[in-house]
Amino acid sequence: MKNTAIMLLSCRDSKGIVAAVTAFIYQNNGNIVTADQYTDFDDGMFFMRIEWELDGFRFTPDEIKNGAFSEIAEKFAIDYRLYFSEQKPNMAIFVSTQDHCLLEVLWRNSQNEFKGNVSCIISNHKGLKKVAENFKIPFYHVEKTLENKAEAEARELEILQEHDVTLVVLAKYMQILSNRFTDVYANRIINIHHSFLPAFEGARPYHRAHERGVKLIGATVHYVNQDLDRGPIIDQAVMRVSHKDVVADFIRKGRDLERLLLVRGIALHLDHRLLAYKNRTILFE
Repeated sequence: MKNTAIMLLSCRDSKGIVAAVTAFIYQNNGNIVTADQYTDFDDGMFFMRIEWELDGFRFTPDEIKNGAFSEIAEKFAIDYRLYFSEQKPNMAIFVSTQDHCLLEVLWRNSQNEFKGNVSCIISNHKGLKKVAENFKIPFYHVEKTLENKAEAEARELEILQEHDVTLVVLAKYMQILSNRFTDVYANRIINIHHSFLPAFEGARPYHRAHERGVKLIGATVHYVNQDLDRGPIIDQAVMRVSHKDVVADFIRKGRDLERLLLVRGIALHLDHRLLAYKNRTILFE
């Protein structure tokens, strides 16, 4: 796999943006690998993901980051972010007592399926420490109560900084994060929610779905912000159920959805295919 640069950009829509961006790459001896764009005509906004090879490119990654693209960015008032395929960011998993999502993420991480690394696991319970040890991942028990929440989050943020974490994954972490925490990791906290949001928010969703007699159950992977369970949605999935299914069937089927959807959300983020805009995401596939 060749080393590439990936740029995610957004700006007001106007003529010449695509031509300017692609010309910047071509004129500096870059070869475009993929390019995808989207225009929101209602808001007049333009979004783009473009990836190009760095072999033979005129600028080094540091030079690109330090202003090689700035003239074009200023001309079109472009907000852009740069990533490089050779750099694999660190992620942390937050978990409580349920292990199905944790095990899925750790197994895929062990198979090098992510363009990133699980650097640590943080839990408000001790029960899953053995799982972390089996995968040789550092495990931190940070007890969290209403009385010590501020102190606990300060410790969690300290651990994340020690491990240079850029993505936080909530793998069934049954705690509400404070605004302070979500602000530090804005659009960098991914949660798996056990329902097809906005339906059945909160506790015991499968029980309430069963009582309601639904024919489809779902799961939602989303970014976490200050509004509980209402951050930008990354992806959703559904599965058919019937009147013959009991609550245990709902839970079992739901867990299958949760596992697969969470790892998809992680992969999309680490592959830099997501742009958060307002309270939704632009997904480049």
